[in-house]
Amino acid sequence: MKPDAGEREAHDRYGRVSFVSRPADRGGDRGGDRGPCTSRADLHARARGIIGLGFLLRLADDSFGILSEDGAYAFDVLAELGIVALLFRVGLESDLAGLRRQIGSASIVWIGNIVLSGVPGYFVMSWLLGFDQIPSLIAAVTLTATSIGVSVGMWRQHDALDTSKGQLLTDVAEMDDLSGLALMVLLFAVVPILRDTEGGSGESGGIWTQLLSTGGWLFAKFVLFAMLCAAFARYVEEPMTHLFEQHATRQETTVFVAGIGITIAGVAAWLGFSAAVGALFAGLAFSRDPESVKLDTGFTGFYHLFTPFFFIGIGLSLDTGAFTSALGVGAALAALAVVGKLLGAGLPALFATGATGAALIGVSMVPRAEITMIIMERGQQLGDWAVPAQLYAAFVLVSAITCLFAPVTLEFMFRRWPDQAGREPQSR
Repeated sequence: MKPDAGEREAHDRYGRVSFVSRPADRGGDRGGDRGPCTSRADLHARARGIIGLGFLLRLADDSFGILSEDGAYAFDVLAELGIVALLFRVGLESDLAGLRRQIGSASIVWIGNIVLSGVPGYFVMSWLLGFDQIPSLIAAVTLTATSIGVSVGMWRQHDALDTSKGQLLTDVAEMDDLSGLALMVLLFAVVPILRDTEGGSGESGGIWTQLLSTGGWLFAKFVLFAMLCAAFARYVEEPMTHLFEQHATRQETTVFVAGIGITIAGVAAWLGFSAAVGALFAGLAFSRDPESVKLDTGFTGFYHLFTPFFFIGIGLSLDTGAFTSALGVGAALAALAVVGKLLGAGLPALFATGATGAALIGVSMVPRAEITMIIMERGQQLGDWAVPAQLYAAFVLVSAITCLFAPVTLEFMFRRWPDQAGREPQSR
């Protein structure tokens, strides 16, 4: 059974793939609607167990040395492919055209969200918890991120995702994804210079010159890369996709699209942005053409095959001796993560959605998962001077706590205020 025009429009946002991949369309009659963010929510629900599996593997390796150097390298490669698959899907699910139509109200919420999450995070890290400047900056950037897939399932379950409040939530979350990765790229470009400053080398004037020149060069490369991706999306992607659909099987086309995504991610890494940024831009390039989204049914296998290795890699990276000392830091950062999003996203949303909508949006922005751990993982690769083992373990706890807090609280709120949640569909 094919959807009518109204259903197709209602699912054009974070559930737009569902009319292609729903079970009924594949010959079954089970019903249901499992859009891409539902798949991400399912993955987040399993992520704690997958991280636990990786940690058990780390414990076994520490005790018995079961992982050879080649085996550890293989897990690193698979984890990197997992990041590419994960961020490609984040980009694929984005709706930049819809975001542009609501950019005003979304920007206000986004600014409050970033400022009230990141700035207090830096001062709590440096003043209260006693971390150095660079770990404090990385933690502050990490706290600005949001994992919308954890909350979207609850909004869809209560028929609220396609309301004005749900649209504002997804717009702000998309801006969070983009800004979190942009801040990560900028921060990791300048932290080597900041490390030299902490070491006492270099004069203050010279340091500022290095920071400005590094930031300027990075910005120029970023603009060039974004323009190339935009040109690909506008002039190349659609005719190329149609060509392959006409002359190749669906499986061959999916492999080709995945290959393009990996290639773009590799170019981004070569330019110094990290593969995660390239994968996001690759997904954005293919999200422009609605026809290309149909390829997502084939991409799902690639996504589910490789993405768990990212979370296994998190478990493998955990220091077995760091958890005890990380409990206090993790509890403090988890409290800050909750309060920062409740105030940062909730207060600005109060003027656009009212008290109930602001509370729902604030709670929905609390979860930290993939973007958070990508930033932490990139920082850990630099060394303990950037992300100590204690801080890395603390953010694993933050991710677990926030991803449990949000769905439980949202379920209570939707049941407590069903009418105020607002279920009237709003066309974009």
